[in-house]
Amino acid sequence: MRFIGKEEIENIAIGAALLGTGGGGDPYIGKLMALQAVEDYGPIRLLSIDEVPDDALIVPSAMMGAPTVMVEKIPNGEEAVAAFKAMKEYLGKEIFATMPIEAGGVNSLLPLALAARLGLPVIDADGMGRAFPELQMVTFYLDGVSATPMVLSDEKGNNLLLNTINNMWAERIARTATIEMGGSVMLSIYPMDGKTVKRSAIHHILTLEEKIGRTIREAKERNEDPIEEVLKLTNGHRLFKGKVTDINRKTEEGFAKGTATIEGVEDYKEDECFLHFQNEHLLAETKDKVLCSTPDLITVLDSDTGMPITTEGLKYGARCVVIGMPANPKWRTPKGIEVAGPRYFGYDLDFTPLEDLVNKEWN
Repeated sequence: MRFIGKEEIENIAIGAALLGTGGGGDPYIGKLMALQAVEDYGPIRLLSIDEVPDDALIVPSAMMGAPTVMVEKIPNGEEAVAAFKAMKEYLGKEIFATMPIEAGGVNSLLPLALAARLGLPVIDADGMGRAFPELQMVTFYLDGVSATPMVLSDEKGNNLLLNTINNMWAERIARTATIEMGGSVMLSIYPMDGKTVKRSAIHHILTLEEKIGRTIREAKERNEDPIEEVLKLTNGHRLFKGKVTDINRKTEEGFAKGTATIEGVEDYKEDECFLHFQNEHLLAETKDKVLCSTPDLITVLDSDTGMPITTEGLKYGARCVVIGMPANPKWRTPKGIEVAGPRYFGYDLDFTPLEDLVNKEWN
């Protein structure tokens, strides 16, 4: 066990935005919520996975909805507490700890803020190792864990408890409810015991996020290239460099969907990169080839600072570097690709691992 304070939160916010592949909610909002909670209630206990009892009740907490909505509809913190308390009352059992459901801006930091307020520990693990747009796109689902019972809470005080026949129905019903509740809600979801968390979760994700944030910050202090340092840390690859010349983005069916066009510079001059996203970046391609596709990670970084840029933060004229990172092996299984591969999102191509695409380009 160790404690998470303000410096750790600052670093985690950067790393979460990077692993969030453009989604997971506004990292700035999540950071402010976590910093305020630490200011009010003190440091947060972070548990390694082996410190969790097998029979302990673990309830992840998260935001659901379009990241673009959160820019104007900022949570006040009470929504997450209400969802958590409603889950506890329904299950009739003390909750041992919470954890992130994904690596993403607000969704890595919301559980920290909630844990500080409730005096609970946070587990150093999550269910994606990145961010994905739909509720069933978690490693827990790959192992047959139910998303429900699930509680949705909004800023008006509405609570909705769901019990569904499977996780696909949980996504459909919860997405419709989220739209009616204003486009974003807070969740308590995937309640499970410690043994299941150990088997199904992706371990040490908050530690990795903190390390990424610290790496970027320290590289800038040493006047080194932060992007190169991140690539070393994540086994990533530089895919494209340029400036954003067009952004087509709309909030539709509870998601922020769109395409960004990046005009190449330097080694990529005379070429264009097209980024397709649904909350998160799902496909990076040029006119001639695929650069990277889901479930591998695609992230946009500011070319000068190395700081991640979210899908709602992409703007015309932004100078950026697109990087790719390999997904956790759980996502490269046949079921993982079925659940979150390019064909699930309507792209007419099979998943090819990032390293194979890169090696093909080099050869």
